[in-house]
Amino acid sequence: MLSEKMLEALNEQLNRELYSAYLYFSMAAYFEDINLEGFASWMKAQAEEELGHALRFYNYIYDRNGRVELKEIQKPPKEWKSPLDAFEAAYEHEQFISKCINELAALAEEEKDYSTRAFLEWFINEQVEEEASVKRIVDRLKFVKGSPEAIFMIDQELNQRQPQLPGLLLQGG
Repeated sequence: MLSEKMLEALNEQLNRELYSAYLYFSMAAYFEDINLEGFASWMKAQAEEELGHALRFYNYIYDRNGRVELKEIQKPPKEWKSPLDAFEAAYEHEQFISKCINELAALAEEEKDYSTRAFLEWFINEQVEEEASVKRIVDRLKFVKGSPEAIFMIDQELNQRQPQLPGLLLQGG
């Protein structure tokens, strides 16, 4: 069974994961508005991944006989100055999520909740991958310095990452 403190922290992280999906959907909409479908596809896939993370927290809370408490999801920004600006914001957000996951792990250790600590190990490793994948795109966008031709090429490459869920929400129409 989860302590009240741990349950509250896990519910808070569930909310952060839902916000992450919301943020990436907002970024996808921004990219669609500026006709960068590959960037939009990458962000939709990222949003979908964040929903999967939220579901992991949701299921874990119930597996540990806790109660999920859904909170209001903050409205994300809807505009960025450039593709680089959007990906820099995504990178900062992933760093924030990494910090939150690490704080959860520290709390689990403090609470001597070793099951939760073990559960969080997957997220600790996942965040290394999350930060690295976004940072690679940030670095490439910095390197091309806004060149339309290079951004078009990056857009084509990012279009290879497609969301996996079928349906109207992710496939546009």
